[in-house]
Amino acid sequence: MVLRRASPAGLSYLKLFLGIKNAISSTTSPVINSDGDFPLLNFTQLKKLTQTINLQRFLAPAIVAIGCILPTYASAHFQMIYTPELLRAKGGNISLKMPFTHPAASGHVMKVDHPQAFYMIKKGKKTNLIDSLSEIEWESAVDKGHAYQADVKLRGLGDYVFISKPSPYFEAEEGFYIQQITKTIVNVGGLPTDWNKDFGLAAEIVPLTKPYAIYEGGIFTGVVKSRGQAVPFAEIEVEFVNYVPEMENNRFAKTPLMIPAADVFITQTIYADANGTFNYALPKAGQWGFAALDVGEQKVYKDKALSQDAVIWVEATKLP
Repeated sequence: MVLRRASPAGLSYLKLFLGIKNAISSTTSPVINSDGDFPLLNFTQLKKLTQTINLQRFLAPAIVAIGCILPTYASAHFQMIYTPELLRAKGGNISLKMPFTHPAASGHVMKVDHPQAFYMIKKGKKTNLIDSLSEIEWESAVDKGHAYQADVKLRGLGDYVFISKPSPYFEAEEGFYIQQITKTIVNVGGLPTDWNKDFGLAAEIVPLTKPYAIYEGGIFTGVVKSRGQAVPFAEIEVEFVNYVPEMENNRFAKTPLMIPAADVFITQTIYADANGTFNYALPKAGQWGFAALDVGEQKVYKDKALSQDAVIWVEATKLP
């Protein structure tokens, strides 16, 4: 099992940075808690902090590094397959943006090698889309990073299930690889076809609720599986796409849709039950990501530990 946490070395660097800040600005309250262990500023606040005290020029690289190693309650890794509408009245051309990033915080964009597989399933028929991928630079509030996009034409009514199997990403601070097998389902015309199918993936979340037909405040239910077998008590991270992707500009919006009440709300953690089933009420309209951690069958890659995760994206719609 891979333990997701900030490394001791990473926290030491963070404490060093915050110590510098406190030494310069003695009028501000401490930003390390009483135990001296956990940062109380989020990633965006740290970036603004360096700008305020004119240290951006010198500490920007350190801030980027810190963003990669903050505890998971600050922001989690999420492989995206993003398109603005998961429920469409008609088909046509759509673009899919695929950064590996922290969507709730507009955080660090991680460079991942070319996906091992990318395909679409409609009415049981699989279409290989690997050749449709092109490389892009994705911009967040923190930096720019390597990502991918695909332009696809939707023909006819039904569900279009897009599945990506990225190359494993090496998390250097933690010393292990992450591979997030990701699923996004786009529906045309409201005709359900493939949305609740189990595709037997190495790591998969099989929805029990249509992921494109949930009202704001409604409940999404899914089952965590590996090769068709339920994974009991799986740990699942949940994030809201708080910075809406600007499709034409290949970047996150500058302004968030909401301000979290506290950092613990940026990435929420829930657990599946003994049957691998979980429920989550979507409190705000928009797209939400669910990542079931370390549930895949493969545990080692290039002699290092591998966390093979299952990711699915769903959308909540405002009540009319």
